Amino acid sequence: MLSHAPGRVRAVLGPTNTGKTHLAIDRMLGHASGMIGFPLRLLARENYDRIVATKGARSVALITGEEKIVPPSPRWFVCTVESMPVDRLVDFLAVDEIQLCADPERGHVFTDRLLHARGTSETMFLGSDTVADLVRRLVPEVHIETRQRFSTLTYTGPKKLTRLPRRSAVVAFSVAEVYELAELIRRQRGGTAVVLGALSPRTRNAQVAMYQEGEVDYMVATDAIGMGLNMDVDHVAFANTRKFDGRRARPLTHAEIGQIAGRAGRHMNDGTFGTTNEAPPLDEEAVQAVESHRFDPVKRLYWRNRRLDFASPKMLLKSLEMRPPRTDLIRARDGEDQFVLQRLVQDEDVTSLSTNPAAVRLLWEVCQIPDFRKVMPDHHAVLLKRIYLALAAGPDREGRLPEDWVARQIDRLNVTTGDIDTLTNRIAYIRTWTYISHRGDWLDDAVHWQERAREIEDKLSDALHERLTQRFVDRRAALIERRRKDGVELLSAVTASHQVIVEGEPVGAMEGLVFVPEEADKASRPVLAAARRAVAQAMPDRVARLALDDDGSFALKPCGRVTWRGADVARLVPGRAALAPGIAVMRNEFLDNAAKETIRARLSAWLDRHMRKQLRQLLQALDADLKGAARGLVFQLSERLGSLPRRSVRDLLNSLTKADRKALRGLGLRFGAQTVYFPALLKPTILRLRATLWAVHTDADMPPVVGPDGRAIDAPMLPAAGLSGDHWAAVGYVPLGSVALRCDRVEKLSAALRKVAKQGPFEETEALTALAGCSGSAFASVLSRLGFRGDPAEDGVVYKPKSRPNRQGKPGNKPAPRRAKAKSRKKAPDVDPGSPFAALRDLAIAK
Repeated sequence: MLSHAPGRVRAVLGPTNTGKTHLAIDRMLGHASGMIGFPLRLLARENYDRIVATKGARSVALITGEEKIVPPSPRWFVCTVESMPVDRLVDFLAVDEIQLCADPERGHVFTDRLLHARGTSETMFLGSDTVADLVRRLVPEVHIETRQRFSTLTYTGPKKLTRLPRRSAVVAFSVAEVYELAELIRRQRGGTAVVLGALSPRTRNAQVAMYQEGEVDYMVATDAIGMGLNMDVDHVAFANTRKFDGRRARPLTHAEIGQIAGRAGRHMNDGTFGTTNEAPPLDEEAVQAVESHRFDPVKRLYWRNRRLDFASPKMLLKSLEMRPPRTDLIRARDGEDQFVLQRLVQDEDVTSLSTNPAAVRLLWEVCQIPDFRKVMPDHHAVLLKRIYLALAAGPDREGRLPEDWVARQIDRLNVTTGDIDTLTNRIAYIRTWTYISHRGDWLDDAVHWQERAREIEDKLSDALHERLTQRFVDRRAALIERRRKDGVELLSAVTASHQVIVEGEPVGAMEGLVFVPEEADKASRPVLAAARRAVAQAMPDRVARLALDDDGSFALKPCGRVTWRGADVARLVPGRAALAPGIAVMRNEFLDNAAKETIRARLSAWLDRHMRKQLRQLLQALDADLKGAARGLVFQLSERLGSLPRRSVRDLLNSLTKADRKALRGLGLRFGAQTVYFPALLKPTILRLRATLWAVHTDADMPPVVGPDGRAIDAPMLPAAGLSGDHWAAVGYVPLGSVALRCDRVEKLSAALRKVAKQGPFEETEALTALAGCSGSAFASVLSRLGFRGDPAEDGVVYKPKSRPNRQGKPGNKPAPRRAKAKSRKKAPDVDPGSPFAALRDLAIAK
């Protein structure tokens, strides 16, 4: 089976962490030339970098399906097993993880290397001792050496995910489960690295480096970590003990459990393993097998014929289906390359060009382009057909792929936006093109396309690492978790920009005097405790700033809340009168009684000035030197915040002297036919303040002069349902049936009605309904309350003033005579004009 005389053949077998790989590399470098094959591109690159560091880049070549670094005269070759140039003579040859001969997907490649790959001086196979018997039978000249593990593995049973020790690796067998576990660990422990077989080597390296450097203490991975990735893992936890092997879901074998669990404990450090996340405990037999490193031997190895017949596509397929020559070999499953070949030979365009051995060999080489996306074979076959037709169409079947087409295929993948799944798919596709670019005979400028594909893969890999880190690592929480476990107090402070930071990371902000955490449901208790400590230390300074701040920093919300620089700090509470509300500081665990009194005093002073500015006419009237009925009228107006129906104070109005009326008009009061009011207090913003004061004083709903967004409503007419007359008076309106009209509008409508009534009965007109804000029955209701009745007429309804009783109590149109003025009135006592609320203390006398 060999074209040259083999040298000594050794099989170094044993469990993980026995130094097998180190031994093989050391032996290879002791020879003038050598080659070693690894099961993963990642492992090949890792060991290539290690050898280059000691021997120099000019002495070492790297050959994988997607990467080729071959100096002019390399001495040593580091490869993936599939990419080993086994036709090249070297003194030393080694294959790592030789037990993968029993893998249904890739086993035939490892079996081929076992049977046919040799070094001229020395050959070494490394792996598990489960294949010892088969290696001995298939390679009779082999010398088998067994090695013992440097450290021990101990089963610790099931543990909750939140109870796993630091430096743990959690193993799952689906991408969805890996992401779910990583999310949970992020919330509970601050973050985790993620290792999946679908990640590019660059992304996997970045994730592993993050774990190795201690940025995170946990890793969630698929069984990809079981294949030689060297990490400082102390504990391996199986989140599941079943996996899908491409055909069915099945339990893990004891050997598979041992291979993965063996990642725990490196060199002389002991390791532990167990289960988590509701996975059942391992049975006693499995535990004993893993702890003692004794597993059932492999019975058969997978094999595929290597002597292919390229006479025609059909003969090629027939040779691939040949049965193995021995009973301890089993024909491999039809691989991805064979599936694609079966589909392409059914295509007339392909078969018309596959008419000679060279063309058939080229077809087979194209079929071996890997599909890292793992899409359906039919979909992958479309791409491979396009490639084959381009290559087979040239003279002597030496065509080249069109550069413009290759550029379009590659450049459309140069997009780093998207989520984790999107970036993973792009990386898988660019890896296919990286593989194609390393076929120098397929492209005119292969080096350019290799560099271009590598550049895009690196950019996508960096973006994917960033997305994984953003989603599954809370750097702040991870740092805090480590400090907490080390017993170090967390550093915290409140910055000048009002951010609350813990260990340099923002955890919330101060809104006024209140600490508002970011994502309070996700913050850990130690973080919140450190943040509260910083807030408590900063609170005296914030209270002092509030006390010294200017009036423009305070505001009153329609709901009665008082704000400082936009944040709620207090609320109005009912006082002795609507114009004299109290102030209660909002509940705050960081404020003592002295601080609350400081805040209350400052806000009270601001509120007094604010109300004096907004309600100036009313408060000036209260301060004015008025006597008797005039003072009583102003007091009544103060209780309704500046407006009253005329009928409710008719006696006081009848008692006013001409001098009283003149003085009151000079203060801005208007005497209307229906109302008495201060026109200056009907502005929308002032009505909003009046509504707030009234709602606080009466503990009632907000009158509808304030919209849902808190803005004042400038509407002379509103629906009247649901509120009493006192409520409407407090906000400057008069309820008239189904509508409420603002005082100034009521007076305009009343004047218009008196004017038109002088000419006799009148009908509803557009001008009158515009003033009333309604028509029909609602209009009739408004006029009825203003002293007009509606009588049926031919064309509708006509209106005229209601008749009033005469002196004899009989109906008539002549108004009753005005009552004589009282001969004497109680004199109102003098008050201190310096107090804005002095009149409120004279309630009894004013009444």
